[in-house]
Amino acid sequence: MMTLRQVEVIRAVMVTGTIGGAAKLLNVSAPGISRLVKYTERSLGIRFFQRQNGRYFPTPEAENIFEQINGVYKKVDDLSEIISKIGRGGLSELRIGSVPSISQVMVPRAIERVRRRYPDLGIDINILKLEEAIDYLLLGRGECVAMSYRLEHSGLDFMPLASGELYCIVPPGHELAGRKQVTAAEITRYPLIGIDPNDPYGRIMAEIFARHRLDYNITIRARFGTTVCALVKAGLGIAIIDQFTVAHGGYPGIELLKIVEPTRFDTYIAVKRGAPLSLHVEYFIEQLRAEMRAVEPSRQGREGQKARVRRK
Repeated sequence: MMTLRQVEVIRAVMVTGTIGGAAKLLNVSAPGISRLVKYTERSLGIRFFQRQNGRYFPTPEAENIFEQINGVYKKVDDLSEIISKIGRGGLSELRIGSVPSISQVMVPRAIERVRRRYPDLGIDINILKLEEAIDYLLLGRGECVAMSYRLEHSGLDFMPLASGELYCIVPPGHELAGRKQVTAAEITRYPLIGIDPNDPYGRIMAEIFARHRLDYNITIRARFGTTVCALVKAGLGIAIIDQFTVAHGGYPGIELLKIVEPTRFDTYIAVKRGAPLSLHVEYFIEQLRAEMRAVEPSRQGREGQKARVRRK
């Protein structure tokens, strides 16, 4: 029985035709190659090479062995190629879902990081309503969904992503434009777009309005944050939007005002309970969490404080 090391050495001599050439190919000493060839021939009772003018030629008896050795190396090369493809994301597909508020800016930024790590990875992104996420995971259509809230379901697990805040958005030239913050009472003085008390984010503002006994007038309802932003930009009213939809200047042409009342919320990654996660989806979750936590209100506050300390 030949060891893999013996196979490697015999093949190196066969390919290069000399002991010195095999030594350079394997980056080892020539005497070591020579000793291993002699030992292998003695232990197997087979003469692999005959020497002529300093070169090594395969003996007729060893021709079939060399053919098998080349076959072994072909299999090793095939295995190495598959491993390389897997390392670059080939032969795999990342299937993920996200609610619209997180898919607008955060998911693309995370996917850009994933693509850099796995350039050959197939990627399938689904934009889902909250009620669609359950079937998406339980039926195995995707591995994870970025969610704007956590629900109770025996078949799902939830992992924290990041915390966020709501902002009031107004068009340029509006009476509130140019201000840094606004109160709930001030918001209700203007026509509102898109506040739905049944929506996770809308529920936050509806509770604030109810707590302060504030009446508000919803003139236009819209399902998705991008539509809400477009309506505000067109001057049709003001709105409340989550910070992830408009992060990194994701929707230019509107102004963001911080809301005085607390509007903090949490986001999550939902996965099917008990289902193993692929390496690629684990990396996506890690990168999405990093992107979202980088713009968390508490982190931004700490960074601003550090900057003020440095200026002093």
